[in-house]
Formats: sequence, C-alpha cells, structure tokens
Amino acid sequence: MPLNPWIEALVALFLVAGSLFALIGAIGLYRLPDFFTRLHAPTKATTLGVGGMVIASMIYFSARNGSLSLHELLITLFLFITAPVSAHVLAKAAMQQKLRLHDSTRGKPWQQ
Repeated sequence: MPLNPWIEALVALFLVAGSLFALIGAIGLYRLPDFFTRLHAPTKATTLGVGGMVIASMIYFSARNGSLSLHELLITLFLFITAPVSAHVLAKAAMQQKLRLHDSTRGKPWQQ
C-alpha cells in the first residue's frame, strides 16, 4: 500500500535534516581541538541527528500501520534524556583529571 506523497516528503525531510545534523556532529568530533570542545559535537548535533531520523521512522511506521508507533517515541525520549546526562558526567570526569586544553579554549574551571 503506497503512502501519501506528503507523508513521504515529511519522512524524507526528517531523514535529510537528521543526516545533516549527524554529519555536522561527526565533523565537529573530528575537527575540534580538545576534549571539552569535542564534547559538544556528539551531545548536541548528533543527538538532534539521531532524533530526527527516529522521528522520521516514527512517522513512516505510524502512517504505514495506521496506528501510532510509540517505540520510536520512547527511543527519542531516552536519547534526549541520556545524552546530556552522559555529557555532564564525562565533563566532570575530565575536569577532575585536569585534561589538557587547547590554547584557544577559554575558561579553565579547575584554576579558580
């Protein structure tokens, strides 16, 4: 059973947007100079990227089956809750270890 073209366009939009966010996050993870600046790429851009792809999946399977697909909604909720928490724990651990910073990174929280 073919889907409505508007639904397909919406799914494609979320897939492309999610893929672009994931790509930007991956490039940021590769290009940024130190741990603290690299931490922003996977926790912000990649989380939005995966979230966009999961929302596209939710829309597709909800339209295909004719009922709301909650599996993807739960995955998205779990992702949006755990990514900031894990980033915070990693940042606190890096501060305790006093990881070396790049010269252009501003703010050294352990030298207060």
